[in-house]
Amino acid sequence: MISNFFRHLWESIKNLKRNFWMTFASVSMVTFTLTLLGIFAGVLMNVTRITTAAENNIKINVYLDYGSTDNSKTKKDAGGATVDNGDYHKIYDQIKSISGVKSVTYSSKEEQLKKVQEQYGSDVFDDQYKDSLQDAYIVQTTSSAKVKSVNTAIKKIEGVDTTNYGGVDSDRLFNIAKLIRVWGLAGTAVLIVIAIFLISNTIRMTIMARKRDIEIMRLVGAKNSYIRGPFFFEGAWVGLLGAIIPSLIIYFGYTYIYNTANAQLQLEGMSLYPTNLFFPAVIGGLFIIGIIIGSLGAILSMRRYLKI
Repeated sequence: MISNFFRHLWESIKNLKRNFWMTFASVSMVTFTLTLLGIFAGVLMNVTRITTAAENNIKINVYLDYGSTDNSKTKKDAGGATVDNGDYHKIYDQIKSISGVKSVTYSSKEEQLKKVQEQYGSDVFDDQYKDSLQDAYIVQTTSSAKVKSVNTAIKKIEGVDTTNYGGVDSDRLFNIAKLIRVWGLAGTAVLIVIAIFLISNTIRMTIMARKRDIEIMRLVGAKNSYIRGPFFFEGAWVGLLGAIIPSLIIYFGYTYIYNTANAQLQLEGMSLYPTNLFFPAVIGGLFIIGIIIGSLGAILSMRRYLKI
């Protein structure tokens, strides 16, 4: 058993050398197909990751009525004295009780003014601009699908002036993300089927060119399993060799893109797949797909020549 294994393995290597041009054609087709598959899979994975992160970054800005004391434990009464605020966190508690709310963070007028000044400069917006701002709660939902329903519920709360979560732009992002997931997975499935078809047919052409060798082995009494062995390994070798160049393209190309673009994406709260996760998944997948399709394609292509 073990001796046959190494005999078939060595015979497959000799056959690859003996039929160099057919091997070259098969490897070239596998290389082309796996390159397309690897690039498409890499783009789909990262686009899905970015759109998902963008969805999760969408928060609802809840602006309270002017003069709201919802986040203050004390307040001034009519006489100017400091008293306990009976309405403390009245709005906050109602927001927290809404189904789908993950967190609620208070943002004072002072904090909002500081952000505006950092973005546009204090010479454009001075400290007096604070009087036109409103205290706000920043609400994060448990999922992007909950944003619209939570926003609608918050609007009904007394003491809430306005809410904002991006409106039409955010809805468009949700729709785009859904389309990417659905059509991306469908496209990947179609591309894998095309890869199987192209690689299998290329290997089938290689075996057809050597059908005389198969017939001779059968005439001398070789068992079907013995005949299949070298061809099985040849298909696996073709898949393995065909995955090398696509893997190198993916490795160097993704490394460059990751080092160039990821830092900027992180500033926006998003990121590409880390290389320590991306390379094993994509490159490992290319080798596995290449070897499996190559070896199975060879076995299936020989069935017609091994029938009695």
